[in-house]
Amino acid sequence: METMFNTKIQYLKGVGAKRAEILNKEASVYTLHDLIMYFPYKYIDKSKFYNISEISNNNNSYIQLKGIISDIQIIGNNRARRLVATLKDATGTIDLVWFNGIKYIENKIQINKKFIIFGKPTLFSHSYNISHPEITSLEEFEETQQIPIPFQPLYNTSEKMKKNGLDSKGISKLCYQLLSTYYHQIEETLPDYFLSKFKFIERKSALFNIHFPQSQQKLSEAQNRLKFEEMFFIQMHILQSKITHSIKSKGFLLPKVGFYFNEFYSHHLPFQLTNAQKRVIKEIRADFISGKQMNRLLQGDVGSGKTIISLLLMLIAIDNEFQCCLMAPTEILANQHYDSISLFLKELNINIALLTGTTKSAKRKEILTSLKENKISILIGTHALIEDTVMFNKLGLVIIDEQHRFGVEQRAKLWMKNECPPHVLVMTATPIPRTLAMTVYGDLDLSLVDELPQGRKPIITYHYNQNQRDKLITFLKKQISLKRQIYVVFPLIQESESLDLRNLIEGYESFKIDFPPPPYQVGCLHGKMNPDDKEKEMQKFIKGETNILLATTVIEVGVNIPNASVMLIENAERFGLSQLHQLRGRVGRGAEQSYCILLTGDKLTTESKKRIQVMLQTNDGFEIANFDLRLRGPGDMGGTKQSGMLEFKLIDIIKDEKIISFCRDIANSILKNDPMLEKKEHHCIKAYLKHLYQKKNIYYKIS
Repeated sequence: METMFNTKIQYLKGVGAKRAEILNKEASVYTLHDLIMYFPYKYIDKSKFYNISEISNNNNSYIQLKGIISDIQIIGNNRARRLVATLKDATGTIDLVWFNGIKYIENKIQINKKFIIFGKPTLFSHSYNISHPEITSLEEFEETQQIPIPFQPLYNTSEKMKKNGLDSKGISKLCYQLLSTYYHQIEETLPDYFLSKFKFIERKSALFNIHFPQSQQKLSEAQNRLKFEEMFFIQMHILQSKITHSIKSKGFLLPKVGFYFNEFYSHHLPFQLTNAQKRVIKEIRADFISGKQMNRLLQGDVGSGKTIISLLLMLIAIDNEFQCCLMAPTEILANQHYDSISLFLKELNINIALLTGTTKSAKRKEILTSLKENKISILIGTHALIEDTVMFNKLGLVIIDEQHRFGVEQRAKLWMKNECPPHVLVMTATPIPRTLAMTVYGDLDLSLVDELPQGRKPIITYHYNQNQRDKLITFLKKQISLKRQIYVVFPLIQESESLDLRNLIEGYESFKIDFPPPPYQVGCLHGKMNPDDKEKEMQKFIKGETNILLATTVIEVGVNIPNASVMLIENAERFGLSQLHQLRGRVGRGAEQSYCILLTGDKLTTESKKRIQVMLQTNDGFEIANFDLRLRGPGDMGGTKQSGMLEFKLIDIIKDEKIISFCRDIANSILKNDPMLEKKEHHCIKAYLKHLYQKKNIYYKIS
C-alpha cells in the first residue's frame, strides 16, 4: 500500500538531510505519507482581486490587490527607517509599508511595474495602509500559477522551521512538489461501493484539494472524505483489535458464586446495591463465564459505588480459587482501599495484603513469599505491584483504579503476570462523554454506573470571593460546631510547585490564626511530606482529631471520610472542571448535608466564570464532562496527559459527533460480515490498516 509514501522525507526534492531532521523533530514528519497528511489548519481566500476603493471599515481581513507601484520612498533615519510604496489601480491608491527587509524590497519593486499584493489593510491617520504585504510581480505570479490556487493553505510551523524555509509557503511548496510527482500513484483506501454509496470523491482528489482547494465546494468535499477516512480507520482498528482479542484471548472461567460472595452479600453488605450496580455485576458475571479474557472499563461518577462492585467481583474470583490484585495510583488511595476492604471482610477470614513503595523490606519479603504460595487472596498496592519480583500463584482478576493515571506499559505488566492473562477491570471516576469514550476506549467493553446510592443528599455548592472571607469563616465554624470536618484544598500547578507549597504553608498559618486551639485543630497534607507523616495526618483526620485538613490535590481521588461535610477549594479559578468535580466528590459520603465552596479572586476570566457557573448549576459528572469537553477540547482527559491519547488531524470530537457515530456503525457493519477483511472489495481497507498501524506495539490492546 503506497510504498512510495513510506519513502523518507529527506529524499523529496527540496528537503535534504538538514530540513528532514527539522521536520522530524518539529512536526513529526518522517515520510512522504506524513507530509501529505500534514494538513493546513486554515486557508486564506485568494480567489478574488479587490479594488482599492472597496477597502473600508467593514473589510479588515486579508485581501488581494493588483496594481502598479506609482511611488517609492525611504522615510526616517537609520533607527526608524521605513519603506513606503504607493500601489495604484483604476479606483485609488494605498500605501504599502515595510519596517524590516527594506533593502530586499527596494531591489524587488520598481515604479510603473505591475504587482500582486496580499495583506491586511489597517487604518492609520484616517487612511489605509498594508504593513509587510506579500508582493509578487505580475509576471512571477502568472509563472508560478501552474494551477490556480484560490485558497492559500496555512500550516502549523515553529520558529525553527521558519528559519529554515519551512514556513507555510515552504511547506506548501513541498506538498505541491509531492503531489505533482506522485499524484497518479496515490491508491484508493476505500471500496468503490463506498465512493458511490456515500458520494465521496477519490482519495487523490481529496488529498490534493485539502492542500490546494480549487473552490469552497472542493474543500468541503475533501474535508468530508478525509474526516470520514480518519475516523473510519480509527474505528476499524479499535473494533478489529477487539474482535481479535475476543477470538484469540482465552480467559479463566469463574463460574462459581460461592461461600465468600454469598456470605458477604447476605450478611455484611453495608447498604443495598443500586440497580446500576446490580446491572454492572451481571455484565461482568457474563464475562467471567464466557471463556474469554475480560477487558472492561467501569465508568462511574464520584461516589457511585465502584469500590463495592470491585470487592464483590474479587469475592467471585476467590470463590473460584483465584487471587486478585487492586492497583491504585497513590499510597493514600491504596491505603484507603486496604483499610476499607479489610474492614468489609474482617468476618470472612480472607488474607489481604498491602504492598507499596514504602513497605518495609522484611514485610515485603513475607508478602512476596505468601503471594507465590497462594496464601494471599487479595493484594492491594501502588506501582509496586508491577515489579518483576511480585509473582502470583494464580492471578485471576486485576482491578486498576483511576486507570488514566497509569502509563500503558505499566498496566501491561499486570497482564503478563500469568501465561494466561487475568481478567482486567479498569475503573475511572472521571466521567467521559459517550462520543469520546467510544472512540478512546472502543476496544474495551464499557460498564456504566449511572446511579448514586440511596440516601445521598446532593452536595450544595457556593461561590465566595476573597472579600467574603469573614462570612466564610463564620460558616466553617458553624459546621465544626455541628461536629463536621472540613477539607481545604490549594491548587497545585506543576510548573510552580514551590509557589503552591508556599501558598499552602501560608494558608496553614492563616487558618491556625482564624481557628486557634482549642477547640480547633488544623492539619496539613501535601505531596512533599514523607509517607509516614502523610499517613499520620490522614489518620488524625479520619479519627476526628483534626477539624480542618489543608491539602493539595493529593486528596483528589479515593479519600472517603463520611464525617467530612465541607470541601473548600482555594483559588478555584485555577482548577479545571474535572478536578473541581473530583474534589467536590470527596464530601457527601455520609448522611448529613455536605457543601462545596469555591473561593476565588474578584477578577475572573470569562472561562473561569463559565466553569464556576457550571459547578453551581449541576452535580452530574457527565453533564460537567460534556461542558468541559466543549470548553477545552479532548486533549487532556482528567487533567493527566495519557500516553497514546488519540490526536485527530481533521475530526473535531465535539462538532463531528455524527461522523464519529456514523463511522463506528459502518465499521461494525463491515466487521460483522467480514471480520478478517478477506473479501476482495475490502482488501484496500486491510492494506491501509496495516500501513497505518504496522508500527504500533502490543500496548495498543492494553486497557
